[in-house]
Amino acid sequence: MDELTKAMKIAFSSEFTYYLKAHFYHWNVEGPDFSQYHDLFGKIYEEVYGSIDAFAENIRKLGAYTPGSYTRFSVLSIIQEETKVPTKDLMVAELLRDGEVMVEMLRKVFQLAESAGEHGISDFLAARMDAHQKHNWMLRSSLK
Repeated sequence: MDELTKAMKIAFSSEFTYYLKAHFYHWNVEGPDFSQYHDLFGKIYEEVYGSIDAFAENIRKLGAYTPGSYTRFSVLSIIQEETKVPTKDLMVAELLRDGEVMVEMLRKVFQLAESAGEHGISDFLAARMDAHQKHNWMLRSSLK
């Protein structure tokens, strides 16, 4: 169970960092199609943020404490935080890359949860993978 708990904390920290990056892009996107991308990034960050509390509760169900500081998130997250304001196209590409990383990581954590018999957590992780795959489809389509 320790391996699952550790993986859940990494996934949670990465999800929070992904949320923060999407929100940052929402605030700072510019260009003639500003409204379209402002809305897209807004939909993504709102959906991801909506999962944060349930993610934390799933960690608590494992009997562990949830990370809750930017310092701890930065240590655990496999998603890198954004410190500069990139162009709109780079924002989309970066969020897509991160979304693909999230799906792959969540898939591995899902397998750990299944192996541990934690099917409720598996269901939650499957829904998170599905949500990121939908975000990735929208971002990928925006780059074409």
